[in-house]
Amino acid sequence: MTEEHKHPHHDTKKVMDRMSRAIGHMESIKKMIEEGRDCSEILIQLSAVRSAINNVGKIILQDHVNHCVVDAVETGDKKVLENLNNAVDKFLK
Repeated sequence: MTEEHKHPHHDTKKVMDRMSRAIGHMESIKKMIEEGRDCSEILIQLSAVRSAINNVGKIILQDHVNHCVVDAVETGDKKVLENLNNAVDKFLK
């Protein structure tokens, strides 16, 4: 990320806390796989991690829209909106 694109995020602590929990959860799933645990249990846990990651994405998206996009609209920066559209498209695939 270049210096010109750095900007403060308002929910960094919330995002980092949730990411740490998701990473810990993934480590637990890895251990479940190594131990040969039931595939159904593993799939359920993977689903929980996917949901957690989606929620992190939602927080980041809300922060981006509420701050970065608002600033971009005020300054007429259409590139931010183009980048947002590309990012949302990739995130929702």
